[in-house]
Amino acid sequence: MEKEVLRWLAVADRYKRMYLDKQLAPLGINSSQHMYVLKVCAEPGITQDQFLQSFYVHPSNVTRAVAALEKGGFLRRETCEEDKRKWRLYPTDHSRNLYPEIVRICRETEDILQEGFSGEERELFRTLLKRAGKNMLDCVSLQGGHPEEIIREKGKV
Repeated sequence: MEKEVLRWLAVADRYKRMYLDKQLAPLGINSSQHMYVLKVCAEPGITQDQFLQSFYVHPSNVTRAVAALEKGGFLRRETCEEDKRKWRLYPTDHSRNLYPEIVRICRETEDILQEGFSGEERELFRTLLKRAGKNMLDCVSLQGGHPEEIIREKGKV
């Protein structure tokens, strides 16, 4: 039974990424970058460290995404006044202009993912999915490291 859960989580994730990549491509971003643009537009001045806390990804992923988005004209970096070793990230006019379209694409994708769900089922799905994500995050964190580092050490990434 658990294999069914893992299989369908993988299927949903893979095809969600494929769909998002196709929808976001005309905007110049992909399914791995859109969340950074949304977050910077919603929270101008966010630091890269705050991304780590929001997205639960490895620091190198944030560094790569920020560099690509800066090069693509989606965000700009400024030195953090409180700590000169850190950067604050701000949206460009380009990303602010694309923000509504990115939000629309994300909502459409969530609607497709939850097609046929009642309002109650959608809420339950979000609750259970969040709990499942937290369970895995807690499990891996208890093993003594960042989730991606532990998985990579075991040769599974």
